Amino acid sequence: MGALDHLSNMFDCSGGHSKLKRRKQLQTVEIKIKIDCEGCERKVRRSVEGMRGVTSVEVTPKQNKLTVVGYVEPEKVVARVAHRTGKKAEIWPYIPYDVVEHPYAAGTYDKRAPAGYVRYSQDPQVSHLARASSTEVRYTTAFSDENPTACVVM
Repeated sequence: MGALDHLSNMFDCSGGHSKLKRRKQLQTVEIKIKIDCEGCERKVRRSVEGMRGVTSVEVTPKQNKLTVVGYVEPEKVVARVAHRTGKKAEIWPYIPYDVVEHPYAAGTYDKRAPAGYVRYSQDPQVSHLARASSTEVRYTTAFSDENPTACVVM
């Protein structure tokens, strides 16, 4: 960008509207929506296929999951799917089982989660109460039957 461009941007009198649009980033949006049959699957797929910025759509009926890749905003995709299908849609609330430290802790485990996933909770009170501190984990594993060096401590 040259000095002339910089000066013209400083003294621009267009009322705050920039000629350059801010481009949206490529995102992967995962949505949880109930899919009962092939007709529901087709309806969900068609609800977002014509949306501006969408590059690919993938429906996984066994997990009740819709994956949309494109230059879109997640909130707008969820709103459009909910409006066009008449079904309850939400951002995918699950994360892989391996990522969570204590997946069976209260507040993070969900029986309705697909195989290999647990519910992701960002509530700091729930996660603070649910997870043990590192010293607690150290002491409980030191005297555990699964620890091969536990007899050395005793």
